[in-house]
Amino acid sequence: MSAGLRVLFCDNHLLVVAKPAGMPAVPDASGDESLLDRAREWVRIEFAKPGAVFLGVVHRLDRPVSGVVVFARTSKSAARLAPQWRARTACKIYWGVCGAIPSAPAGACEQWLVKDRDANRVRIAPAGSADSKHAVTRWRVLEQRAGRALVELVPKTGRPHQLRVCAASLGAPLVGDLKYGAREPLDDASIALHARSVEFDHPTRGERMTFDAPVPDHRVWDFALCRESR
Repeated sequence: MSAGLRVLFCDNHLLVVAKPAGMPAVPDASGDESLLDRAREWVRIEFAKPGAVFLGVVHRLDRPVSGVVVFARTSKSAARLAPQWRARTACKIYWGVCGAIPSAPAGACEQWLVKDRDANRVRIAPAGSADSKHAVTRWRVLEQRAGRALVELVPKTGRPHQLRVCAASLGAPLVGDLKYGAREPLDDASIALHARSVEFDHPTRGERMTFDAPVPDHRVWDFALCRESR
């Protein structure tokens, strides 16, 4: 941890960090400090970089979501990493806390989603309908406690809010996710969704790499598996 940034890995080509919930991944209309801003400042100080620091945005997380984020430290790395996310050869695993117990221990959500950009909200639409995007999420319950479930969510597509909609469609919306059916907010305005791990090929060496981000230190994540991950 340095300058408020939790660095999971850094070399000449990559910077992998843990994003805190509530921070925008990139600058937005709020004007609040973004993860990209903080990561650039960390690189500038750590490596005594004069002038502007380059960091390529490979992927993003919604503001209320925490977890692992990968930046490219060179344009060459960015050009080699981005296709892995587009082709879905980069594997991402999320953990979420549902406010109810899903009726089955595991399954898949296959849905057609339409985004309302004005409301920044997604709805389920009939298969193949206009403007809809196909979304597939595999999920399983990892642990249960006090009427809540710790679930693993593995997106097979990259649609906006697809994990949040999947949880809601199970009748078990993510804790704190008022937009998709949670009954009350969390005290830090986060939602209980965490990008737990990412796996991809190194942009120059080609070796497969996996990085895990510890879950937030918040009582909503009070599960045995979460405590072990910190």
